[in-house]
Amino acid sequence: MASEKIRNILKTLPSRPGVYQHLDKNGKILYIGKAKDLKKRVSSYFTKSHDSARTYMLVRKIEDIKTIITETEFDALLLENNLIKEYQPRYNVNLKDDKSYPWICIKKERFPRIFPTRNPVQDGSEYFGPYASVKVMKTVLDLIRQLYPIRTCKLNLSPENIAEGKFRVCLEYHIGNCLGPCEGKQSEAEYLKNVDSARDLIKGNLNAVKRMLEKQMQAQASELRFEEAQKTKEKYEMVDRYQAKSTVVHPNITNVDVFSVVTDAEFGYVNYLKIIDGAVLQAHTVELKKKLDESAEELLEMTIPEVRQLFKSTSREIYLSHDIELEIPEVKMHVPQRGDKKHLVELSMKNARYFRMEKLKNIQIVDPDRHTNRLMQQMKQDLRMRVEPRHIECFDNSNIQGTNPVAACVVFKDGKPSKKDYRHFNIKTVEGPDDFASMEEVVFRRYNRLINEDEPLPQLVVIDGGKGQLNAALKAFDQLGIRGEIAILGIAKRLEELYFPGDKYPLYLDKRSETLKVVQRLRDEAHRFGITHHRNRRSKSTFKSELEAIPGVGEATVKELLRQFKSVKKVKDATVEQLTEVVGEARAKKIIAYFAKQTET
Repeated sequence: MASEKIRNILKTLPSRPGVYQHLDKNGKILYIGKAKDLKKRVSSYFTKSHDSARTYMLVRKIEDIKTIITETEFDALLLENNLIKEYQPRYNVNLKDDKSYPWICIKKERFPRIFPTRNPVQDGSEYFGPYASVKVMKTVLDLIRQLYPIRTCKLNLSPENIAEGKFRVCLEYHIGNCLGPCEGKQSEAEYLKNVDSARDLIKGNLNAVKRMLEKQMQAQASELRFEEAQKTKEKYEMVDRYQAKSTVVHPNITNVDVFSVVTDAEFGYVNYLKIIDGAVLQAHTVELKKKLDESAEELLEMTIPEVRQLFKSTSREIYLSHDIELEIPEVKMHVPQRGDKKHLVELSMKNARYFRMEKLKNIQIVDPDRHTNRLMQQMKQDLRMRVEPRHIECFDNSNIQGTNPVAACVVFKDGKPSKKDYRHFNIKTVEGPDDFASMEEVVFRRYNRLINEDEPLPQLVVIDGGKGQLNAALKAFDQLGIRGEIAILGIAKRLEELYFPGDKYPLYLDKRSETLKVVQRLRDEAHRFGITHHRNRRSKSTFKSELEAIPGVGEATVKELLRQFKSVKKVKDATVEQLTEVVGEARAKKIIAYFAKQTET
């Protein structure tokens, strides 16, 4: 059974690709995995029964979950692989199919072999891994075999054995996969150059491999060995294609730190990404509580030295989301404006925003009062108000070609709908489709009544519309003498711009802003509520007009007919007997005769 903390985390997970880390009570990583959909994959650990004892034990030990979102599932696969190599969690080695994950071994021997293994042995050989995906490991090995003629046999190629001619070249030599060191056809020095290049490829130092191949290709071309140069070029292109698949951004971005920050009224969230050859190797987000309303730049300046020290970073270049004044000796810091570098900063900010969103959702579940207080404080700051908007009202007009004009007022308290306080208004003093005059009327009526009944006024009024609608509402405020006492703004649909009295330039909030989302929800709710009332009124008007056109049928009879039959169509389809039971025989015959005449014409 998942703890309450885990259940809250599961509720906030995104349905996006990424990497997840299961942690124990001491914060130690138990397991690292990738997912196409983080929410589905991570939740499955706690919603399914597990036949494997190892999986069961893992789930019992999980006390916390951390996630890193990525652009694609393939990026998640690469990041998972890098993190497993870095932290080597216990369950990543033992959990899968009761076997350890595979490693790539460069055997300690003369003319070293390169091969996969699941059983690393302490014999002085080099082991690279573990690989979370066998597919990735095989891709690396296949690339090595296509690029470099490395032997696959287990022969003891000692100088004595080769000198005595104990071995004969095999099929691998004849098809070009081996250069025959067993017969002395390839020197050990030449062979080790290929092993060194293969080692760089395994480590992910693809740029070094490409530089070596390019140098080799140019040398072959200058010596007029064009067929060999062409083969080397094909190898270069092969590495280039592999590199294009295995990087998040351009592979020329090597050994770089990326820092970004997002803030709200109370906290700042600084994300750190470590980039090597275009791939993310590490990711970490820090939450900072503001003490003196620190700016985003100040939060970055405080965090960067601490995080670099924590991760022992030696990067000479840092990409930032904000321009700061911090100076680190021999380190270049700048804010990218375009291209792959900017893409990395955006990825970092995406992770910071997700971390913040996850925290806020968790707070909303665990401590709703704290969530409400934080939201109100954020809205006060974003909308430049003197007080928190605990009570908000929003107005919207509805009419079609000037018929049945109505208006709606919806009320939000503490950021949530208070439906018992919603109000409808039928326009009384305005003739024709005049939205501005209608808005002035309903705003005046609403607050004139609240003032007369000594009811509390809202802290914020939202008008659905631009400057025209806002100015109409302000006229009502002026008549009532409450202008300046209540904050008021208009929201225009086209670009979601917010208009304030006396300010000719609208305010544009971030599309992800919680404040904008509350204002949009107010506007949409007022529109929905108003349209519903307008449709009902229009329908009733249509019913009445058609039935009241029948000679000898008055308003009271129409109401009774609609109450019994529910619609005009059912009245038309009713028999004389059915109508007689409701309105009497005389009126029933008049109704039947009227609709019969309508059908004939």
